[in-house]
Amino acid sequence: MVSRLTIITFAALALSPGLRAEELGEMWGTAAAEAKYYPIVNVPIPSTVPMLPGGFEILPDGRLAVGTRRGDIYFIKGAFDSPPQPEYHLFASGQDEIFSLAWRDGAMTSTSFGEVTRISDADGDGVADRYDTLTNNWGYAEGHEFGFASKHDPEGNIWVALGLSGSYESHNLFRGWAVKVTPDGKMIPVCSGLRSPGGVGANAQGAMFAIESQGPWNGCCSLKHLKPGGFLGHPASFNWYPFAPGMNEPVKPNTESRIHIERKRVKELVPPAVRFPYIKMGRSISGFRLNQTGGKFGPFENQIFLGDYTLSVIMRATTELINGVWQGACYPFREGLATGIMNVEFSPKGQLIAGGFTTNAQWPVRGTEPFAIQRIDWSGVTPFEIQEINIKKDGFLITFTQPVDPQIAANADSYAITTYTHIYHAGYGSPEVDQTTAHVTRAEPAANGLSVMVHLEKFEEGHIHDFDLSKMKSKSGDPLLHAKAYYTVNEIPHK
Repeated sequence: MVSRLTIITFAALALSPGLRAEELGEMWGTAAAEAKYYPIVNVPIPSTVPMLPGGFEILPDGRLAVGTRRGDIYFIKGAFDSPPQPEYHLFASGQDEIFSLAWRDGAMTSTSFGEVTRISDADGDGVADRYDTLTNNWGYAEGHEFGFASKHDPEGNIWVALGLSGSYESHNLFRGWAVKVTPDGKMIPVCSGLRSPGGVGANAQGAMFAIESQGPWNGCCSLKHLKPGGFLGHPASFNWYPFAPGMNEPVKPNTESRIHIERKRVKELVPPAVRFPYIKMGRSISGFRLNQTGGKFGPFENQIFLGDYTLSVIMRATTELINGVWQGACYPFREGLATGIMNVEFSPKGQLIAGGFTTNAQWPVRGTEPFAIQRIDWSGVTPFEIQEINIKKDGFLITFTQPVDPQIAANADSYAITTYTHIYHAGYGSPEVDQTTAHVTRAEPAANGLSVMVHLEKFEEGHIHDFDLSKMKSKSGDPLLHAKAYYTVNEIPHK
């Protein structure tokens, strides 16, 4: 088997024939600079392995497990070596589009369109021989009714987000809902209002979230809190409330409105915690994972890393609880992936595994490879980046990965902040509307230069606050690797 280490560059990523740049969106244009800090390494796939990666898991012995679109599960030894020297072993077959894997107590839990399955190797020969359905207590009839799931939570539950029928309606039981599956196979409805989720997972505080795709009732992709009893925005799934004991159907939201306005009418409505401006920050966001590598992946511990299928990029996000409501920010991270990203996973060495496939006949993808497994390593060099943005009573605290130039940081004109929101309606997606320019009254750098308190004249409730910090320089004179960030203001702190 031939193994080689390949650094993917921006130039290597031409658009597929027939696709124009404006159809996929402008790239960030920073791939060459990103490679200095986070090089991309190919994990070779033999021609004999029909690999369309969908879900990842790390086994107790350190091997990488991959679930595929065609329903296979492979165990890979050597994927984390430098250079990778992978050995592929087929563990299980016969499932249906595996986009989520989770290992617990000597068995693999696989989530597909129609069920959650516990898969085990009872005789110890390395090949699965027992398939136990934990639950299939929801409807499934067609190819848009995806099922994405979390890892096991501390109680051993799997959280599953169920896509709508045809991405628009809910013709089958619990389509458009998130449900919880207990270790003994009981299915518990959690919340309604999803459209076409693409990943489920926890933040650093253990709250569960799902990624939502832009579309009807969703102006852009977003990270949504799976709040028990909540309504997450799309009313097509209201018809299944009679099958959710103890949960009351919300009043229907008005169309052609705004989410922050409808929240005052619909008490169950949970606003997106993080909104990703369309194309600027993803177009079809997929699986995500929390970075808890203990610093092995650089300065972004406890942040969420997300893949995007269409734009073949990786982004990151931070969340915080304000007045009992989750909100936060998103940031560019790494472009130049080789294919459509379906999922990501952190290795024991602190590397970020990313993989997926292309289906250009259905959905256009910037990356040109038909399928790929790749690895993003941290070089050990810390880039000058916006590390995190947190909201305060009268402004934002911006934390950087390196000390900033104190004179530039103290100048209010160094911060360009615009705001906008989306139309909350039954139409597909939304333009950016209700634009404003935020007025920065003063900026106060910390003594160590690693953060700046940026005071605003006012916030815009319900708006994305779009930061352009291209004027910022580090203390050593370097520009930011990525000068953009986007904070979703659902709540303004009371104190």
